[in-house]
Amino acid sequence: MIFLIHSETAEGTVDANLGLPEYSYYFVLKAFRPLLEEMGLTIAIADPEHEVDRICRNARQHGEDCIFLTFSPPHRTYVARECPTIPIFAWEFDTIPVESWLDEPRHDWRLVLNEAGRAITHSQFAVDTVRRDLGPDYGIATLPAPVWDSFAPLYNPQARIAWPGKPQTLTVRGRVYDSRKIDFSQYVPQACPKYARAELPANAGERETLQDITLDGVIYTSVFCPLDARKNLFDMISAFCWELRDCDDATLVLKLTHRKADETIGGMLKNLAKLTPFSCRIVIIDGYLPDSAYQDLAAASHYAINTSHGEGQCLPLMEYMSAGKPAVAPRHTSMEDYVTGQNSFIMKSHLEPTAWPHDPRQLYKTRRHRIDFESLLATLRESYDVAKTDPARYARMAQAAHEDLRAHCSRAVIKARLAQFLQPHTNIVPTS
Repeated sequence: MIFLIHSETAEGTVDANLGLPEYSYYFVLKAFRPLLEEMGLTIAIADPEHEVDRICRNARQHGEDCIFLTFSPPHRTYVARECPTIPIFAWEFDTIPVESWLDEPRHDWRLVLNEAGRAITHSQFAVDTVRRDLGPDYGIATLPAPVWDSFAPLYNPQARIAWPGKPQTLTVRGRVYDSRKIDFSQYVPQACPKYARAELPANAGERETLQDITLDGVIYTSVFCPLDARKNLFDMISAFCWELRDCDDATLVLKLTHRKADETIGGMLKNLAKLTPFSCRIVIIDGYLPDSAYQDLAAASHYAINTSHGEGQCLPLMEYMSAGKPAVAPRHTSMEDYVTGQNSFIMKSHLEPTAWPHDPRQLYKTRRHRIDFESLLATLRESYDVAKTDPARYARMAQAAHEDLRAHCSRAVIKARLAQFLQPHTNIVPTS
């Protein structure tokens, strides 16, 4: 079996493309690749229009099955003429685009999905959404990225049983904005009007700077693109600084995934200035972390926090929970598949109208989830109290996160389900 795989972002361009609309598909491809290599010959494709059909023809001449797996949303998917094509995409809204704009018919996802004939997405929510428009028999599977195996070794059943925990020193490459080292008086409205560009602190370093940071207390971490409004970062920051403002051992780490985040960081500092004084700590990391540093941050954290309006699967949340980090998160869209009351502190949310993110008309054609702010405050307080005073409950939640994510996104589980999905069209034998 030969798998041809493609995403618009490749290993050599991931740092430069950090935060672009489709950059996260590279990380999904990266998670799937070891599994695919176990199942057959796997070839990365740079130019689908000129490579896929040629390789497929050669494979058939040698009696080999060949499938093109394109990690991209349907409107950016190339469907090969001769090679079976399967789009692999994430989706977090309760409708799919079923109309076109800008004279591009492919914005109507039905056209591409019907042309491909089948697809893979990452949640039951997305499967149900697609089938509402393409019919209940449309061939679509829910296969989250198999990230559990890479982060499971970070889980330590004996960790963080006693309080206080030991401070953790991490080496990161990037700029670090630490609320303990920032004079917020220069960011209050009188000093920095709403539409004025905020000058960023000079002591943060540069994006290529290697520097050590020491984290202590109860550590909450969120990894997200700061230009993605779906991540709802200002609710997260505001709630954290309001509810835990008197807790000098509460730390929120914001790992940003965008190569040009200055304007948003300035907005975050203005928002933080309005919340002063607060004793809790906010640490903003602006830079690309290699795998080892990224895992060090996960290992040092107590909780993964998410306040998004919707998730196609949320790789960072899955990774942290695989490592035994309970979540502070809503339970909607893809998170319905793995966020539970046993492994997470669940904040409430409700539906509100919104637009498809790539629709330039910004017409209200779908819905997202608005976070209940009072519920967000309550989950922060409860999670903090559990970390400080109830180590047995924290340990149970950590174990539940680790085990639930094993069932959700371990390599063995996803490999068997992928083989079953492909089996009618290939010689692959599903494994148990």
